[in-house]
Amino acid sequence: MFGYRVPAPDQAMLISGGRRGLGAAPFRVVTGHGAFVSPVFRKTRFLTLAMCEAEVDENCVTHQGIALTVRAVIAFKVGNDTESIVNAGQRFLSDQDEMSVLTGRIFAGHLRSIIGSMTVEEIVTERQKLATEVLETSKAEMAKIGLTVDSLQIQSIDDGDAGYIAAMAAPHQAAIQRQAKIAQAQATQAAAEAEQAAARNQAEYARQTAVVKAQYNAEVDRAQAQAAQAGPLAAAHAQQEVLTAQTELAQRAAELRQQQLVAEIVKPAEAEAERIRVLALAEAAKMKIQAEAAASHDRVALDRMLIDQLPQIVKEAAGGLAGANVNVLNGADGLGEIAAGLVGQGLTILDSVRQNLGTPRTHVEGEAEPRKRLLGPVG
Repeated sequence: MFGYRVPAPDQAMLISGGRRGLGAAPFRVVTGHGAFVSPVFRKTRFLTLAMCEAEVDENCVTHQGIALTVRAVIAFKVGNDTESIVNAGQRFLSDQDEMSVLTGRIFAGHLRSIIGSMTVEEIVTERQKLATEVLETSKAEMAKIGLTVDSLQIQSIDDGDAGYIAAMAAPHQAAIQRQAKIAQAQATQAAAEAEQAAARNQAEYARQTAVVKAQYNAEVDRAQAQAAQAGPLAAAHAQQEVLTAQTELAQRAAELRQQQLVAEIVKPAEAEAERIRVLALAEAAKMKIQAEAAASHDRVALDRMLIDQLPQIVKEAAGGLAGANVNVLNGADGLGEIAAGLVGQGLTILDSVRQNLGTPRTHVEGEAEPRKRLLGPVG
């Protein structure tokens, strides 16, 4: 718009001309917004509010009389309040670069003054203290010209060829070097110990690896040996089982053969012995009957006696067969045949006795009935 002016964010617009609204200020200050300026009756100028920088490189003498060269950097700007803008505008509006020159001179003077009251040790070791004191002493003077200082940095302190600062630092350097050597030695020792520990660990690991490998090889060898022996062992077990089975079969065959021998030899021998014993008993009975018959000369009584003794003879024969192992092969018919044989044997004995006596057999009344009663029905 014609006649309407707006300052930049880092600028203050100074409007001169006219007296209304100015008060004691020679111009009107506008910041942060625009204003209508009459092109004929008003004049507009702009003052920077941005940060400015001033450098100081000053030769100073300490309280000890030692010359030092101090380099510092000051960061400053025009104050934001109207009074500061008015003061700075009256002094630097036509040549705003003069603010850095004047600020450097002001701080150089205060820096010389403060360093003159301090020792080199204080200046070197307490740089922040030096900067703070310089700021405090220059604050009022800077405010008069409308400037404010944001920071003061001491960049370097040099004593030239005097060597005072170097000498002052020598003990510390020696201590630092000594500590550095000690630290280096400790580091070397620690490195050697670490290397030795690593070597021991590596050796231990190698030993454990060798042990495990040996165990593994032993297990493999043992498994291979067991696998190699598995075939022969299986064959041996099979052969042993065959031998055991053959032994059991031979034992069973021997037992069977023993039973056959008992049935074929021992039992028939026992039966023959029993038959001989029965015949011997019959012979003895015959001798007794002959003696009794010779004494009585009674043939009828003799026959009767033989008949009466016949059951006893048969009983003795049957008793002789009681302990024999008789195998009945055809059931009840076979058993009847055995009984008939025993009775027939008794009659044969009776006939033999009579023949030996030399007396023809006479019929005795009632003989057939007892014999029939003895024989009974056969099979």
